[in-house]
Amino acid sequence: MFNTLLDEGVYLCSESTMYRILRASSLSGERRRGHRRRSHTPPVLEATGPNQVWTWDISYLRGPARRVWFYLYAVIDMFSRKIVAWCVDTVESDKTARRLLEVACRREGVTAEQLTIHSDRGAPMTSHTLADLFETLGVTRSLSRPRTSNDNPYSEATFKTVKYRPDYPDRFETIDDARAWMCSFVHWHNHVHYHSGIGGHHPAAVHDHSAHHTTRRRQAVLDAAYSANPARFHNRPPTATPPPAVAWINKPTIHTKTGETPATTP
Repeated sequence: MFNTLLDEGVYLCSESTMYRILRASSLSGERRRGHRRRSHTPPVLEATGPNQVWTWDISYLRGPARRVWFYLYAVIDMFSRKIVAWCVDTVESDKTARRLLEVACRREGVTAEQLTIHSDRGAPMTSHTLADLFETLGVTRSLSRPRTSNDNPYSEATFKTVKYRPDYPDRFETIDDARAWMCSFVHWHNHVHYHSGIGGHHPAAVHDHSAHHTTRRRQAVLDAAYSANPARFHNRPPTATPPPAVAWINKPTIHTKTGETPATTP
């Protein structure tokens, strides 16, 4: 407007004064039509046992040439960290995801209203195909906030473990190679790996509750070591670490003074 008036031979006030008048009248805000970001409430999920919350995601595996990928689908039990289902495919598809999750629910004996399945907001995750499956099975769907990777930490951590294994290849020549490698990895992860997030237990042992027997056996070893030489432990008996009693995504914080849990904000 300032330059338009100058071109017409009119001077009313300076440009800065025009903006000051507009601000005083609340007329200087954004007037363009555009996409407005919606706020998303952080997902808050709690699991006190296996098959209460699963998280799943899809990760790229390098194929034999540039821009050739295989797609790793992995379903993780949030409480036990066990990989309860996985597959490798040549496409990223909601139909593949549906088959995988349907088989996993049947194999784990999931009943209606028992399970929440958490994921990010990728196209397969938000598809009507999965929505229909979850409705049929009585499964609750949970979604991460956009562009917030720590809303799905268990899947992210598992994929990192996959790709940081010493024998993880730079590329897979065929999809059969990728499937064979993942089969070996899943066995190691579930039955051999001492997972630091669950007290140094195997995910499969936490999943089937046998980890508590392991904790008692470890405690017996520590008790014997303490009895043999208490001074070695500064006269404080060592304690075997049990699996955590609860797992969270976005655990609410509690104010120490009031004991109240504040409302979660985006």
